[in-house]
Amino acid sequence: MAEHGLRIAPGVAIPEHEIVETASRSRGPGGQNVNKVETRVTLRWDALRSRALHGDARARALHALAGRLTRAGELIVRSDRSRSRERNREFARERLASLVAAALERPRPRVKTKPTRSSKERRLQAKRSRADRKRGRGSVRDER
Repeated sequence: MAEHGLRIAPGVAIPEHEIVETASRSRGPGGQNVNKVETRVTLRWDALRSRALHGDARARALHALAGRLTRAGELIVRSDRSRSRERNREFARERLASLVAAALERPRPRVKTKPTRSSKERRLQAKRSRADRKRGRGSVRDER
């Protein structure tokens, strides 16, 4: 854990004070320990009001994370993979960082391409052969 916060990408970090961490009883592995110790870690990060993102990066992140955000604009990440609260904290922080980093990636612009002449000819030849095959399935007439 860095003093400056959770590092997302070069030049981007979520300040520690913006991440709210709570612990609760886990539903994961742990035997009787599950009923006694609060090992599940839940992280809440207010993406809508965060100072970590600016301008188009904020817009890109909010658009990409729209399905995961609450109505208040918070991103919630939970982890109960481990019996240890510390490990679950690490898993949750890694997951939060990877979700935000993936949301910040700029999509590569699509490069328009044209079909080649031979691919056009293959397509038209396939259409002709299908049409001939279907034409051959017609009813047979007796000519007397």
